[in-house]
Amino acid sequence: MTASIAYGAVEVGTELPARSFPVTRATLVQYAGASGDFNPIHWNEKFAREVGLPDVIAHGMFTMAEAIRVVTDWVGDPGAVVEYGVRFTKPVVVPNDGTGALIEVSGKVAAKLDGNLVRVDLTAMSDGKKVLGMSRAVVRLA
Repeated sequence: MTASIAYGAVEVGTELPARSFPVTRATLVQYAGASGDFNPIHWNEKFAREVGLPDVIAHGMFTMAEAIRVVTDWVGDPGAVVEYGVRFTKPVVVPNDGTGALIEVSGKVAAKLDGNLVRVDLTAMSDGKKVLGMSRAVVRLA
């Protein structure tokens, strides 16, 4: 695969299509099985509350993975992401109410770099709170 977005077609400020990602308790169980991360804060409400959390929370790496989907969907090639990093600022709280939580992600081109590279800054929110800080990806465009 190669990136489907041309370097010359984007400018600083170009907005990527925003996405919303639903997260339920079932989603967390599936992720735990795939990742091998069975920490009880991600599935056991009683334990999560005992350690001071408001409820079960989504895995940080799950949240990070959902956020980068905005970039990979936009560019058309997951291999075009050459660098990605975030700071975890708030947890994504996932209530056991049949609805769960929603991670809302937007992004924009923050800088054009040499070598057909761009830096994309992402904003990830859940329940009105920013859940990822300094969320940035460097992407190689066509």
